[in-house]
Amino acid sequence: MKISVIGTGYVGLVTGTCLAESGNDVICVDINEEKVKQMQNGKVPIYEPGLETLFHRNIKAGRLNFTTDAEEGFEHGEIIFLALPTPEDEDGSADLSYVKSVAAQIGEFLSKRPNSDYKIIVNKSTVPVGTADEVRKIIEDQAPGADFDVVSNPEFLREGFAVDDFMKPERVVIGTSSERAAEKMKKLYKPFVRSGNPILIMDEKSAEITKYASNAFLAMKISFMNEIANFCERVGADVDKVRIGMGTDSRIGKRFLFPGIGYGGSCFPKDVKALYKTGLDHGYDFKILKSVIEVNEKQRLSLIPKLLNFFGGDLKGKKIAVWGLAFKPETDDIREAPSLYIIEELLKHGAEITAYDPEAMENVKRKFGDKIQYASDPYDALKDADALLISTEWNAFRSPDFKRMKELMKEPVVFDGRNIYDLDQMRNHGFVYYSVGRPQINVKRKLWKEF
Repeated sequence: MKISVIGTGYVGLVTGTCLAESGNDVICVDINEEKVKQMQNGKVPIYEPGLETLFHRNIKAGRLNFTTDAEEGFEHGEIIFLALPTPEDEDGSADLSYVKSVAAQIGEFLSKRPNSDYKIIVNKSTVPVGTADEVRKIIEDQAPGADFDVVSNPEFLREGFAVDDFMKPERVVIGTSSERAAEKMKKLYKPFVRSGNPILIMDEKSAEITKYASNAFLAMKISFMNEIANFCERVGADVDKVRIGMGTDSRIGKRFLFPGIGYGGSCFPKDVKALYKTGLDHGYDFKILKSVIEVNEKQRLSLIPKLLNFFGGDLKGKKIAVWGLAFKPETDDIREAPSLYIIEELLKHGAEITAYDPEAMENVKRKFGDKIQYASDPYDALKDADALLISTEWNAFRSPDFKRMKELMKEPVVFDGRNIYDLDQMRNHGFVYYSVGRPQINVKRKLWKEF
């Protein structure tokens, strides 16, 4: 099939590349000329494991192309995916200006071509309930009688696993009231569900809510476990044991029960707020979602009181090493990353920050500039550090050289926001160790250098 993808962010570029990998003829459209030029020259603008290989293979095969010309994309695609930004607005709602603008452009394009072939316009972006209807109306107002359908096809891609998630989806959700569109979309996705995972056909509004409800539920699990972790600290319990005890219940499951310093990224924070705001717009108060938002906002700074307490309330001039800047491992995405809020707070208290992340350094440099220092590797960040703070659970941090860490640091103090180390392990290595929801390891200062 001939496919056009409007927007080349994480979702758009993965969607376009993976659809090309299954044999489709794909054009990706973006207004950023420099970005398009880079992609045309074979440079992948984002870090996503497995993407680069498919990207280069399909460019070489001639199935994946890039342009800044929106009309070229509209002309090319029998199916046109809208993978556009829907950022959080000031009131917490999703900003649909990009989606509406492109819908108007499609309408104008179709108005000039009254005999244009049938088109399917697919909302791939995460959008509030009713957006498919809005897009349809915008196009119809511009091009009455045009032959098209609007489909809601939400993405369920995890950054760091997006290629696998697209190529082997657990389910494909297609929201449409058109049998014609449903059949064409099923044909498009058939190569990706050969193992038998379902293609679910439903109405547009149900598909739109399915995406928000899924993300909100997973965010709720994270915030719930963070509340349990905070309670465990107060009563002297170990949240890891509680988590395992809960996760073995098949009704609950093991995933998304790991406590930490909150969720971030492009989806959970924005989507939970957008669903909450949409509820208010329709006269419904999602009390659970309100609590999820409040818990997460508080949790991302939960290590700060521990640092202040350890250093007697004064962080001025203290050198804090930060390992991990991306909101999660295997991505360079720093949107709503807890590390950013933590660094801002540490700077307010006069701390000096040296940070390291395997992939997200350039993005953080664009935000903080020379306000913080940037290390060449994890150990470089530890030189003369008064403490280490871990905010992202990259695999590269899980089995470090603890002896070398102690030699580099002024004092072996670790504040672990992701619970990546075992308590006995840190005790045996002689570290003062603070984590989330577990007993602290507090070796006496005079014994630190004896280990």
